[in-house]
Amino acid sequence: MVIQVVNFNLEGITHEQYLGAASEVAPAFKDLKGLRSKVWLSDPDNNVYGGVYTWEDRQSMEDYLNSQFYDEVLGSNPSFANVTYKAYDVLDAPTSITN
Repeated sequence: MVIQVVNFNLEGITHEQYLGAASEVAPAFKDLKGLRSKVWLSDPDNNVYGGVYTWEDRQSMEDYLNSQFYDEVLGSNPSFANVTYKAYDVLDAPTSITN
């Protein structure tokens, strides 16, 4: 498994507008191949938003990052600035103990 942590700042939209847009697009994430879960994050006081994605494997994450869906939703969306992400491999043995 791979954990991907994405962060960005809102630009030109409010927190409330973001909530509405996120609620509209959230169902589409259920159809992403290899995505086990997505947790939506917000820190409105510091204008930091993002998500924590759990992927079955790195290839599924890469397929998402190279998709038209990613580009439309996040990659070239003018409402999101300073988009960054970090990917982490999951250590299966200790994770299985704590889950």
